[in-house]
Parts: sequence; structure tokens; C-alpha cells
Amino acid sequence: MQEPEVNLELAKTFGLVEEEYNRILEILGRTPSYTELGIYSVMWSEHCSYKNSILEIKKLPRSGKRLLVGAGEENAGLVDIGDGLAVAFKIESHNHPSAVEPYQGAATGIGGILRDIFTMGARPIAALNSLRFGNINDESGTREHAPLSRNNLERSKFLFKNVVKGIGDYGNCFGVPTVSGEIYFDECYRDNPLVNAMAVGIVRHSEVATAAAKGEGNPVFIVGSSTGRDGIHGATFASEEISEASEAKRPSVQVGDPFTEKLLLEASLELIKSRVVVGMQDMGAAGITCSTTEMSAKTGMGMDINLDFVPAREENMSAYELMLSESQERMLVVIEKGKEDTAKKIFDKWDLNCVQIGTVTKGPFVKVSYQGKVVAEVPANTLVLGGDAPVYKRESKRPAYLDELQNFDFDSLTEPEDYNEVLLRLLSSPNIANKNWVYEQYDTQVRTNTIVMPGGDASVVRIKGTKKALAMKTDCNGRYVYLNPYKGGMIAVCEAARNVACTGAEPLAITNCLNFGNPYKPEVYYQFTEAIRGIGDACRTLNTPVTGGNVSFYNESPDYAVYPTPTIGMVGLIENIDNVMTSYFKNKGDVIAIIGTPNESKKNYIDGLGGCEYVKMIHGLVTGDAPTVNLGSEKNLINCIITLINSKFINSAHDVSDGGLAVALAESCLMNRTFPIGCNVNIKYRVRKDFVLFNESQSWIVISYEKQNESEIARICKEKDIIHANIGVTGGDSIKINDDIKLTLYSSKDAYYDSIRKVMEN
Repeated sequence: MQEPEVNLELAKTFGLVEEEYNRILEILGRTPSYTELGIYSVMWSEHCSYKNSILEIKKLPRSGKRLLVGAGEENAGLVDIGDGLAVAFKIESHNHPSAVEPYQGAATGIGGILRDIFTMGARPIAALNSLRFGNINDESGTREHAPLSRNNLERSKFLFKNVVKGIGDYGNCFGVPTVSGEIYFDECYRDNPLVNAMAVGIVRHSEVATAAAKGEGNPVFIVGSSTGRDGIHGATFASEEISEASEAKRPSVQVGDPFTEKLLLEASLELIKSRVVVGMQDMGAAGITCSTTEMSAKTGMGMDINLDFVPAREENMSAYELMLSESQERMLVVIEKGKEDTAKKIFDKWDLNCVQIGTVTKGPFVKVSYQGKVVAEVPANTLVLGGDAPVYKRESKRPAYLDELQNFDFDSLTEPEDYNEVLLRLLSSPNIANKNWVYEQYDTQVRTNTIVMPGGDASVVRIKGTKKALAMKTDCNGRYVYLNPYKGGMIAVCEAARNVACTGAEPLAITNCLNFGNPYKPEVYYQFTEAIRGIGDACRTLNTPVTGGNVSFYNESPDYAVYPTPTIGMVGLIENIDNVMTSYFKNKGDVIAIIGTPNESKKNYIDGLGGCEYVKMIHGLVTGDAPTVNLGSEKNLINCIITLINSKFINSAHDVSDGGLAVALAESCLMNRTFPIGCNVNIKYRVRKDFVLFNESQSWIVISYEKQNESEIARICKEKDIIHANIGVTGGDSIKINDDIKLTLYSSKDAYYDSIRKVMEN
């Protein structure tokens, strides 16, 4: 096939701007070949180069505490957990692929993040996700295929159903438990769903693999699956806004095979243990292009690659297609020279390709040959993040809507007449209701290590052979970030830390997936930079460095821009598995208390109404300012709850978040679905009842304990400068709050557990 003439107009169709095309001409000293243009276009896309975000990301704390491998150094972050063990974890987006092909888009998102973990020598022990879709309550069923359309009211259900199925099918077949996550529904995510996948693995310090090419003359192997045409230009597809034309880009979505991924996992770990691996990298975005250039640039080396040897599953593939294909379940591996037979025997055993396609050179060029011709010869460092790839700082402008929304008068809202009805509506809201319809499709217990299942504050997975366990959670409230990007970024980190702390875990570090709109729009870039600032301030105070993650821009369509959504993945360490805490009430007659930071004034109660589910669900508004967080007090609260749990003074701990105190109390009653326990609570109303019951002010936890432990609990709270207030007792068959709310456990369970199922089965 005759390749098109390379010129500026062609470069623009590849997503490059004139300045970037001219820079390529300057670097090469000539017009690039068609394949070289493709290489630069994918490597300089936002998805690979972070060209519009790296200057801000570098402001995040990326060292300290137990961190062994920080952000951007390897495929995933690495944190020491003692006894010669480390935890590897990372989160990434697969938003655009999931918007046009939800099943495969979500499935391959899981596959890619798992490879990032086991490429480092870590065995995956858990998967998590953070998902956001349009409003499923306003839509009426699904069709076999629901294309992107401004008038298509079936789209959100279709995406939700198939994303969940894609995640479940891939994870279940691979054999990793999907243990935790979050799901939100809002109109702004209708056209552009957010599908963020996280994986966690365990590795011994002595078995950590690196993604670097070293040793001139060492052989370079491609291992795993064969290469096809699926996923070509997936990286550039992820670096543009969703539109109706996106339907034509379905080939940019890869096709996954979890059974092959499982074989690749076992073969890769065995290969690493054989001590013949020099470097290994997953072929994710940009495929062979990304892995060859990044591994070379990391050490200043180069590679000679011959595409004639790449196992292809389709005929007559061009060099361009082979270099840019994002076919799944593949790795690039540099093997110690003379040890090739060891690698081949291991991959033959697992019935996978293991083919030498090149050698490491002294650099700095990656030279690619095909069918007797050199089709590309490019300096590796000019392509990669941290090298000579373009870097931009975009114009930033505070959005005008913030002034109007942040000054909203909440006293103008009508006070509800029936508080029972309000609480039932909140419990049945898809944003609050239990997500059992989702996680019951996942295998949450494969490998038999999951000890706290989905549905609580965070999930807990034990580490076999030790007394240790890991708590993990994903968190972000996009409404808060929309209303105040700085405070919203802080809250995302604090909420995640609070959630893992409620299991008894010390928060270790975070990974983040930064989902925003078009960075060329000044208002979007303001949201991005302010959210980064909030995340950074929170991480520095809580001593939870950033191990890495992902930036996903261009989450917009002609009709909708998503809320700015910087998803936080948090991992915490439990030293003694005997001290694990859960969220639900355990015994009848226990004291119920709230512990937290001062929140006495009307101003603070109103502060907790901005962006809350009550105002959105009951009054149809997303308005106000995001809740305020005092980072010093938040740190004290986290230390306090961990101390209380490790001292075995309390029987439950549950973070107050979406829906406020009333919902937190109801959830504490209902989370043990088999043996729910009611409550009888009396609280003081210093302002309007609805403001007290449903505000989402931060840094509060509902606890329960035996009366005999009260003095010790009060002492610890005082030492940590944390408020402790008894508000009721457990017991009975209803949720009772003052004389305003009295709901039977039966009716509450139906609202909480069956609402999403009823919508999806309608």
C-alpha cells in the first residue's frame, strides 16, 4: 500500500500542531517517514507525554516515608511494608475506549493496569475501580448497541451495564479479586463515562524488575500475544474530545484476552525469578513504540528493532501498524545475552510467544527495520516524558460560575416536611445505595485473601504468610471539585485516607487518576491546577506521597463536560490482622458516638451543604462551596481512629460522607445485611434539621463501643484534640433519630440494597 506524503496537513490529522511538526523536522534534520510521524504523534500525545500536565504534576510530593519507587520512575509505584515486602499499585483511565466500546474498553483497562503491576515482579492481589456514568434513573432500558447521540436516553444504562460486565469478566477470568471502588451517576458523565482501574500487588524487594534497557548487545524480545490492528492510535484517540465521529474510531479500542493475560503473568514472574531479565515493560499505550523508546531513553541506550520477526495475527501489516498497535497481553523484555534459551523455555512452557526482535545498542537512536528497509530512526530521548518531548503551561482562568454558586443562600431552600421520605430517597439514590448489583458480578474472594468485602469504607486483603493486611479504596467527589477545585482536591485525599483508617490501616501513599476536560480551555486548566494544589497540600500533611498515576484530559462531548474528577487510590497498612475494623454496628446496647473536628456554628453546617447529595437529590441543585477541611485536624482524626481500633476500644467505625450523618447512621445499621441492628439516636439541632442531618461536613466518624470503654475513648480523643460526643445506642428494629426519623430496617434495607437492581432490571 502506498503511504501518504508526509507534510504538515497529514501531521495535523495525527493530532500534531504546526509547532510540533516543525520541531520534528528540526530534530531529525529531514522530513520524517510515515512511520516516524506516527511514532512522534503517539509519543507526543497528551496520553503518553503529559505535555500539558507534567509541570503541575511535578509539584506533587513524590518521595518520603516508605516509598521505594516514586511517580514516573517505573510502571507503578512501590512502597515498603516491612519483612522484605513491598506493595506495588497504580490507577489509570480507560475513559474514551469505554465511551465507544464499553465492554472491551473496560476489560482492557483492567488488563493494562494488571500488567503494570506484574511487569515489576509483583503478583496482583486485588483490583479496584472508580466509575462514573450518566443518570440511570431518567432512562428506560437498553438496546444491543446504544451509539453516542444527543437524543439517546438509553446510553447511560448501556454503558453502566457493559462496563461492569467487562470489568467482571476480565478480572474473574484472570483470577484477581475486585474488592473495592466507587460509582457515581450524574448527567455530566452521560456522553463521557469515567472508567478508572486500579491494581495492587505484592513483591519481595529482591525480585523487583525495572523497565530499563541496559547492556549493549543484549537481546530484545517481544513476549505474549501476537500483534494485530486493534488499538492503533489508541493514545491519540484518548487525547481528543468525544464526538459523534468517535463511533468511527472503534478500531482504536483494544480487544483483551484474560486467559492469555493469566499465562503472561505466570510466565513473567517465573522469568523474573530466573534472574535473566535486564528490563521489562508492558506494551500499553503506543505498543512497541512506547516500550522501545521509553526503555531506551531511561538509560540513554538505543535499540535496533526488526519488525519482520514480530508475531502478527493479521496479514500484510505495515511497519506503521506494527509499531503503533496496542494489541493486548504483550511485553517487551531485555534478556541478558547468552540466557536467551532460559527465556524461551519458560514462555514455551506457558505456550506464549517469545521472539527476539532486536538488540540493545549504545544509543541514542531507536532504529526500526522492516522488509529490508529502515523505516524509522529516531533519538529515543526526544520522544519521552522527562526527555525532549514538548512541555506546555496553558492559560488558566478562574471560572465565572464559581462566584455565583459559592454565594448561594441555602436558607432559600424549602425545609422538608417528611424526613422519613428524605432519608429513604437518599438511601435509594444510585450515588448512595449499596452497589451490590455491581460487586456481586465480581469475584471478590478468589485467592482467599479478602477479609473485608466491598460495601464498607474500604476493603482489606491479607498478605499470606504474615500478620499484615492492606486496606484500599478509591475516592473523589467530582461535585466538590467542580464547586471548589482546591478544596475538592484536598477532600479526595482526606476522604480516602479516612476510609482506610476506619479499617485500622495507616495510610501509606496514593496513586491518582486526574480526569478533566480540555486543557486548552483556561477554565479547565484552572480546575486542574487548583485540584493538583489541593491534592499536594493534603498529601504533604498526611504524609501520603504520590506513587504515580494517570492524566486523562479531553473528557468532553458536544453536550457535556464532566465534573473535574481527580480520583485518588489510597493504600493503607494493617500490621496486625487481628485488629481489622468494619463499618457496621455489632452488638445491641452499644454506645453510638461521633468523633471529629469542631462543627458548632450555622456557618459550618451550611459549609457542609455545598455539593451534597441531599441538595442535589431533593432540591435538584449542585451549588454552594465545597466543604472545608482542616488538614491538621484531619490528621489528628486519622491518628485517633487508628489508635482506638488498635486499642480494641471500639466495635465499629464508619466515615460520615455522602448523605451526611443520617445516612452514615443508617448505613451502620444496614451494612451487616444478614444481621442488621437498629439505632436510637438523639442529636441537638442548632440550626435547621435538614442542615444538621444531611450536611456533608468533613472529618467525622461514627463509632460504636461498649459503655465500659467510654472513659478510655474520651481520654484518647482528648489527647488527639478530637471531639467525642455520645449520640445514642444500638438496638431495635428501626433507624430512629430524635422524633423526626423512624424507619424500619426492612424498608430501609429494600431502599439501600435493591434500588440499583430495580432500575437495571426495568
